[in-house]
Amino acid sequence: MTHRNAPLTELGRLRLARCVIDDGWPLRRAAERFQVSPTTAARWADRYRQHGVEAMTDRSSRPHHSPTRTPTRTERRIIKIRVLHRWGPARIAYLLGLNPSTVHRVLTRYKLARLRWLDRTTGTPIRRYEHDNPGDLVHVDIKKLGNIPDGGGARVVGQKLGRANRARSVNKTLDSSGRGHLGYSYLHNAIDDHSRLAYTEILADERKETAVGFWRRAQKFFSTNGITVRRVLTDNGPCYRSKPWAEAMTAAAITHKRTRPYRPQTNGKVERFNRTLVDEWAYARPYRSEAERRAAFTQWLHTYNHHRGHTALGGHPPASRVPNLTGQHT
Repeated sequence: MTHRNAPLTELGRLRLARCVIDDGWPLRRAAERFQVSPTTAARWADRYRQHGVEAMTDRSSRPHHSPTRTPTRTERRIIKIRVLHRWGPARIAYLLGLNPSTVHRVLTRYKLARLRWLDRTTGTPIRRYEHDNPGDLVHVDIKKLGNIPDGGGARVVGQKLGRANRARSVNKTLDSSGRGHLGYSYLHNAIDDHSRLAYTEILADERKETAVGFWRRAQKFFSTNGITVRRVLTDNGPCYRSKPWAEAMTAAAITHKRTRPYRPQTNGKVERFNRTLVDEWAYARPYRSEAERRAAFTQWLHTYNHHRGHTALGGHPPASRVPNLTGQHT
Protein backbone atom coordinates (compact mmCIF):
# COMPACT_ATOMS: atom_id res chain seq x y z
CA MET A 1 0.00 0.00 0.00
CA THR A 2 1.34 3.41 -0.94
CA HIS A 3 1.58 6.16 1.67
CA ARG A 4 -0.61 9.24 1.39
CA ASN A 5 2.19 11.48 0.06
CA ALA A 6 3.39 9.05 -2.60
CA PRO A 7 3.55 10.74 -6.04
CA LEU A 8 2.58 7.51 -7.82
CA THR A 9 -0.33 5.17 -7.26
CA GLU A 10 -0.45 1.80 -9.00
CA LEU A 11 -2.35 3.41 -11.88
CA GLY A 12 0.19 6.26 -12.06
CA ARG A 13 3.08 3.78 -12.21
CA LEU A 14 1.39 1.96 -15.08
CA ARG A 15 0.85 5.20 -17.00
CA LEU A 16 4.48 6.21 -16.48
CA ALA A 17 5.76 2.80 -17.62
CA ARG A 18 3.56 2.80 -20.73
CA CYS A 19 4.79 6.26 -21.67
CA VAL A 20 8.39 4.97 -21.58
CA ILE A 21 7.93 1.45 -23.00
CA ASP A 22 4.91 1.74 -25.30
CA ASP A 23 5.18 5.37 -26.42
CA GLY A 24 8.99 5.67 -26.40
CA TRP A 25 9.30 8.67 -24.08
CA PRO A 26 12.79 9.45 -22.70
CA LEU A 27 13.15 8.63 -19.00
CA ARG A 28 13.84 12.25 -18.03
CA ARG A 29 10.75 13.49 -19.84
CA ALA A 30 8.54 10.83 -18.22
CA ALA A 31 10.07 11.52 -14.79
CA GLU A 32 9.41 15.24 -15.15
CA ARG A 33 5.84 14.61 -16.33
CA PHE A 34 5.00 12.40 -13.31
CA GLN A 35 7.06 14.43 -10.79
CA VAL A 36 9.48 11.63 -9.81
CA SER A 37 13.19 11.06 -10.21
CA PRO A 38 14.63 9.39 -13.34
CA THR A 39 15.74 6.48 -11.14
CA THR A 40 12.16 5.88 -10.00
CA ALA A 41 10.91 6.14 -13.57
CA ALA A 42 13.51 3.60 -14.71
CA ARG A 43 12.54 1.16 -11.93
CA TRP A 44 8.85 1.09 -12.85
CA ALA A 45 9.62 0.96 -16.56
CA ASP A 46 11.92 -2.05 -16.05
CA ARG A 47 9.32 -3.86 -13.95
CA TYR A 48 6.67 -3.27 -16.60
CA ARG A 49 9.00 -4.46 -19.34
CA GLN A 50 9.82 -7.70 -17.45
CA HIS A 51 6.56 -8.63 -15.73
CA GLY A 52 3.76 -6.52 -17.14
CA VAL A 53 0.86 -4.88 -15.33
CA GLU A 54 1.08 -7.18 -12.26
CA ALA A 55 4.51 -5.73 -11.40
CA MET A 56 3.02 -2.30 -10.63
CA THR A 57 2.01 -3.32 -7.10
CA ASP A 58 4.26 -2.95 -4.05
CA ARG A 59 6.51 -5.86 -3.24
CA SER A 60 7.28 -7.17 0.22
CA SER A 61 10.34 -5.62 1.85
CA ARG A 62 11.18 -8.94 3.49
CA PRO A 63 14.64 -10.18 2.43
CA HIS A 64 14.89 -13.34 0.33
CA HIS A 65 17.40 -14.82 2.76
CA SER A 66 17.80 -14.27 6.53
CA PRO A 67 21.01 -16.00 7.69
CA THR A 68 20.65 -14.81 11.31
CA ARG A 69 17.03 -15.91 11.76
CA THR A 70 16.29 -18.21 14.71
CA PRO A 71 16.53 -21.88 13.59
CA THR A 72 13.24 -23.64 12.96
CA ARG A 73 14.01 -26.27 15.62
CA THR A 74 14.47 -23.56 18.25
CA GLU A 75 11.26 -21.85 17.17
CA ARG A 76 9.39 -25.14 17.62
CA ARG A 77 10.80 -25.52 21.13
CA ILE A 78 9.71 -22.00 22.02
CA ILE A 79 6.18 -22.62 20.76
CA LYS A 80 5.95 -25.98 22.54
CA ILE A 81 6.97 -24.50 25.89
CA ARG A 82 4.56 -21.60 25.45
CA VAL A 83 1.62 -23.86 24.63
CA LEU A 84 2.29 -26.48 27.32
CA HIS A 85 3.38 -24.24 30.21
CA ARG A 86 2.07 -20.79 29.22
CA TRP A 87 5.35 -19.10 30.13
CA GLY A 88 6.35 -15.59 29.16
CA PRO A 89 9.28 -14.64 26.88
CA ALA A 90 11.71 -13.99 29.74
CA ARG A 91 11.18 -17.38 31.37
CA ILE A 92 11.36 -19.26 28.07
CA ALA A 93 14.54 -17.38 27.17
CA TYR A 94 16.17 -18.31 30.49
CA LEU A 95 15.39 -21.99 29.91
CA LEU A 96 16.68 -22.07 26.32
CA GLY A 97 19.59 -19.68 26.76
CA LEU A 98 18.14 -17.06 24.41
CA ASN A 99 17.50 -13.34 24.52
CA PRO A 100 13.93 -12.50 25.66
CA SER A 101 13.49 -10.21 22.66
CA THR A 102 14.26 -13.15 20.37
CA VAL A 103 11.60 -15.26 22.04
CA HIS A 104 9.14 -12.38 21.83
CA ARG A 105 9.75 -12.01 18.08
CA VAL A 106 9.12 -15.72 17.53
CA LEU A 107 5.86 -15.62 19.51
CA THR A 108 4.77 -12.54 17.57
CA ARG A 109 5.73 -14.09 14.23
CA TYR A 110 3.48 -17.08 14.86
CA LYS A 111 0.69 -14.86 16.26
CA LEU A 112 0.45 -16.56 19.62
CA ALA A 113 -1.94 -14.76 21.96
CA ARG A 114 -0.56 -12.77 24.88
CA LEU A 115 -0.76 -14.48 28.25
CA ARG A 116 -3.21 -11.92 29.58
CA TRP A 117 -5.59 -12.91 26.78
CA LEU A 118 -5.56 -16.58 27.84
CA ASP A 119 -7.41 -18.47 30.51
CA ARG A 120 -4.66 -19.61 32.87
CA THR A 121 -6.34 -22.96 33.55
CA THR A 122 -7.22 -24.12 30.04
CA GLY A 123 -4.92 -21.97 27.89
CA THR A 124 -7.79 -21.02 25.60
CA PRO A 125 -8.33 -17.36 24.57
CA ILE A 126 -10.65 -15.46 26.89
CA ARG A 127 -13.95 -14.68 25.24
CA ARG A 128 -14.60 -10.98 25.59
CA TYR A 129 -17.93 -9.32 24.99
CA GLU A 130 -19.77 -6.05 25.42
CA HIS A 131 -23.51 -5.55 25.24
CA ASP A 132 -24.87 -3.00 22.81
CA ASN A 133 -26.96 -0.86 25.15
CA PRO A 134 -26.80 0.34 28.77
CA GLY A 135 -28.84 -1.90 31.04
CA ASP A 136 -28.62 -5.01 28.85
CA LEU A 137 -26.46 -6.54 31.57
CA VAL A 138 -25.33 -5.31 34.99
CA HIS A 139 -22.52 -7.08 36.85
CA VAL A 140 -22.93 -7.32 40.64
CA ASP A 141 -20.34 -8.43 43.18
CA ILE A 142 -19.06 -7.83 46.73
CA LYS A 143 -15.51 -6.80 47.68
CA LYS A 144 -14.41 -7.42 51.27
CA LEU A 145 -11.89 -5.06 52.89
CA GLY A 146 -10.41 -4.99 56.38
CA ASN A 147 -11.11 -1.83 58.37
CA ILE A 148 -8.33 0.59 59.32
CA PRO A 149 -7.76 1.37 63.04
CA ASP A 150 -7.85 4.95 64.26
CA GLY A 151 -4.36 6.40 63.94
CA GLY A 152 -3.36 4.10 61.09
CA GLY A 153 -2.48 0.45 60.64
CA ALA A 154 0.84 -1.35 60.75
CA ARG A 155 1.57 -0.65 57.07
CA VAL A 156 1.45 3.09 57.72
CA VAL A 157 2.86 3.59 61.21
CA GLY A 158 4.78 0.35 61.79
CA GLN A 159 4.03 -2.85 63.68
CA LYS A 160 4.36 -1.51 67.23
CA LEU A 161 2.25 1.61 66.84
CA GLY A 162 -0.16 -0.23 64.55
CA ARG A 163 -0.88 -2.83 67.26
CA ALA A 164 -1.41 -0.04 69.78
CA ASN A 165 -3.84 1.72 67.46
CA ARG A 166 -5.68 -1.53 66.93
CA ALA A 167 -5.96 -2.08 70.70
CA ARG A 168 -7.38 1.41 71.21
CA SER A 169 -9.93 1.06 68.43
CA VAL A 170 -13.45 1.53 69.72
CA ASN A 171 -14.86 -1.12 67.36
CA LYS A 172 -12.63 -3.96 68.49
CA THR A 173 -13.72 -7.39 69.73
CA LEU A 174 -11.10 -9.58 71.35
CA ASP A 175 -10.39 -13.14 70.19
CA SER A 176 -8.82 -15.93 72.26
CA SER A 177 -5.33 -14.50 71.75
CA GLY A 178 -6.34 -11.06 72.93
CA ARG A 179 -5.93 -9.40 69.54
CA GLY A 180 -8.40 -6.78 68.49
CA HIS A 181 -10.54 -7.30 65.42
CA LEU A 182 -11.75 -4.21 63.62
CA GLY A 183 -14.14 -6.06 61.37
CA TYR A 184 -14.61 -5.69 57.65
CA SER A 185 -16.23 -3.39 55.15
CA TYR A 186 -18.27 -4.95 52.36
CA LEU A 187 -18.35 -3.00 49.12
CA HIS A 188 -21.42 -3.95 47.12
CA ASN A 189 -20.73 -3.05 43.48
CA ALA A 190 -22.93 -2.85 40.39
CA ILE A 191 -21.32 -2.17 36.98
CA ASP A 192 -23.21 -1.59 33.74
CA ASP A 193 -21.69 -3.81 31.05
CA HIS A 194 -21.96 -1.35 28.16
CA SER A 195 -21.02 1.95 29.79
CA ARG A 196 -18.99 0.69 32.83
CA LEU A 197 -21.04 3.10 34.95
CA ALA A 198 -20.58 2.03 38.58
CA TYR A 199 -22.74 2.21 41.68
CA THR A 200 -21.16 1.19 44.99
CA GLU A 201 -22.11 1.21 48.65
CA ILE A 202 -19.94 0.41 51.68
CA LEU A 203 -22.07 -1.80 53.93
CA ALA A 204 -21.57 -3.76 57.14
CA ASP A 205 -22.20 -7.30 55.87
CA GLU A 206 -23.09 -9.47 52.88
CA ARG A 207 -26.32 -11.00 54.11
CA LYS A 208 -29.24 -11.53 51.78
CA GLU A 209 -31.29 -8.65 53.21
CA THR A 210 -28.34 -6.29 52.79
CA ALA A 211 -27.72 -7.42 49.20
CA VAL A 212 -31.38 -6.98 48.26
CA GLY A 213 -31.51 -3.52 49.79
CA PHE A 214 -28.38 -2.54 47.92
CA TRP A 215 -29.77 -3.77 44.63
CA ARG A 216 -32.99 -1.78 45.01
CA ARG A 217 -30.99 1.39 45.53
CA ALA A 218 -28.66 0.50 42.64
CA GLN A 219 -31.61 -0.09 40.33
CA LYS A 220 -33.05 3.28 41.33
CA PHE A 221 -29.67 4.89 40.53
CA PHE A 222 -29.57 3.35 37.05
CA SER A 223 -33.24 4.17 36.43
CA THR A 224 -32.73 7.79 37.47
CA ASN A 225 -30.00 8.07 34.85
CA GLY A 226 -32.10 6.61 32.06
CA ILE A 227 -30.86 3.01 32.23
CA THR A 228 -33.44 0.22 32.32
CA VAL A 229 -31.81 -2.91 33.72
CA ARG A 230 -32.82 -6.07 31.88
CA ARG A 231 -30.34 -8.66 33.15
CA VAL A 232 -28.10 -9.04 36.20
CA LEU A 233 -25.04 -11.28 36.47
CA THR A 234 -23.69 -12.38 39.87
CA ASP A 235 -21.52 -15.11 41.30
CA ASN A 236 -22.93 -17.99 43.36
CA GLY A 237 -22.73 -16.31 46.75
CA PRO A 238 -25.42 -17.29 49.29
CA CYS A 239 -27.07 -13.87 49.17
CA TYR A 240 -27.56 -14.18 45.41
CA ARG A 241 -29.04 -17.67 45.70
CA SER A 242 -31.53 -16.59 48.35
CA LYS A 243 -35.28 -16.33 47.99
CA PRO A 244 -35.42 -12.56 48.74
CA TRP A 245 -32.95 -11.92 45.90
CA ALA A 246 -34.97 -14.04 43.49
CA GLU A 247 -38.16 -12.23 44.50
CA ALA A 248 -36.48 -8.84 43.96
CA MET A 249 -35.39 -9.86 40.48
CA THR A 250 -38.84 -11.20 39.59
CA ALA A 251 -40.62 -8.12 40.89
CA ALA A 252 -38.45 -5.89 38.68
CA ALA A 253 -38.81 -8.17 35.63
CA ILE A 254 -35.05 -8.69 35.56
CA THR A 255 -33.41 -11.89 34.33
CA HIS A 256 -30.89 -13.12 36.88
CA LYS A 257 -27.88 -15.09 35.66
CA ARG A 258 -25.10 -16.64 37.75
CA THR A 259 -21.53 -17.47 36.76
CA ARG A 260 -20.24 -20.99 36.54
CA PRO A 261 -18.73 -22.16 39.85
CA TYR A 262 -15.04 -21.25 40.24
CA ARG A 263 -15.16 -19.10 37.09
CA PRO A 264 -14.87 -15.46 38.26
CA GLN A 265 -13.70 -14.51 34.74
CA THR A 266 -17.34 -14.67 33.61
CA ASN A 267 -18.04 -11.68 35.83
CA GLY A 268 -14.77 -10.09 34.77
CA LYS A 269 -15.91 -6.48 34.39
CA VAL A 270 -16.88 -6.10 38.02
CA GLU A 271 -13.83 -8.12 39.12
CA ARG A 272 -11.65 -5.67 37.21
CA PHE A 273 -13.52 -2.79 38.82
CA ASN A 274 -12.73 -4.32 42.22
CA ARG A 275 -9.04 -4.26 41.38
CA THR A 276 -9.22 -0.66 40.17
CA LEU A 277 -11.08 0.30 43.32
CA VAL A 278 -8.42 -1.27 45.53
CA ASP A 279 -5.48 0.22 43.59
CA GLU A 280 -6.84 3.73 43.14
CA TRP A 281 -8.81 4.25 46.33
CA ALA A 282 -8.56 1.65 49.12
CA TYR A 283 -4.75 1.38 49.12
CA ALA A 284 -3.88 4.44 47.05
CA ARG A 285 -2.52 6.42 50.01
CA PRO A 286 -1.81 5.87 53.72
CA TYR A 287 -5.14 6.55 55.46
CA ARG A 288 -5.08 7.23 59.18
CA SER A 289 -8.53 5.83 59.91
CA GLU A 290 -11.41 3.97 58.33
CA ALA A 291 -13.49 7.15 58.44
CA GLU A 292 -10.83 9.00 56.42
CA ARG A 293 -10.78 6.30 53.78
CA ARG A 294 -14.56 6.22 53.49
CA ALA A 295 -14.69 10.00 53.25
CA ALA A 296 -12.47 9.83 50.16
CA PHE A 297 -14.64 7.23 48.45
CA THR A 298 -17.49 9.44 47.23
CA GLN A 299 -15.14 11.74 45.32
CA TRP A 300 -13.23 8.79 43.88
CA LEU A 301 -16.41 7.15 42.59
CA HIS A 302 -17.53 10.43 41.01
CA THR A 303 -14.14 10.75 39.31
CA TYR A 304 -14.35 7.16 38.06
CA ASN A 305 -17.78 7.66 36.53
CA HIS A 306 -17.36 11.17 35.14
CA HIS A 307 -13.69 12.00 34.54
CA ARG A 308 -11.36 9.00 34.64
CA GLY A 309 -10.51 7.68 31.18
CA HIS A 310 -11.39 4.00 30.71
CA THR A 311 -9.16 1.97 28.41
CA ALA A 312 -12.08 -0.18 27.21
CA LEU A 313 -13.95 2.98 26.18
CA GLY A 314 -11.17 4.51 24.13
CA GLY A 315 -9.96 6.72 26.96
CA HIS A 316 -13.40 8.18 27.72
CA PRO A 317 -15.16 8.00 31.10
CA PRO A 318 -18.31 5.85 31.62
CA ALA A 319 -20.44 9.02 31.64
CA SER A 320 -19.65 9.48 27.94
CA ARG A 321 -21.83 6.45 27.15
CA VAL A 322 -24.75 7.66 29.25
CA PRO A 323 -25.71 11.00 27.67
CA ASN A 324 -28.33 11.98 30.26
CA LEU A 325 -26.22 11.11 33.30
CA THR A 326 -26.79 13.63 36.07
CA GLY A 327 -23.80 15.93 36.52
CA GLN A 328 -21.98 14.59 33.47
CA HIS A 329 -20.26 17.90 32.70
CA THR A 330 -19.41 18.93 36.25
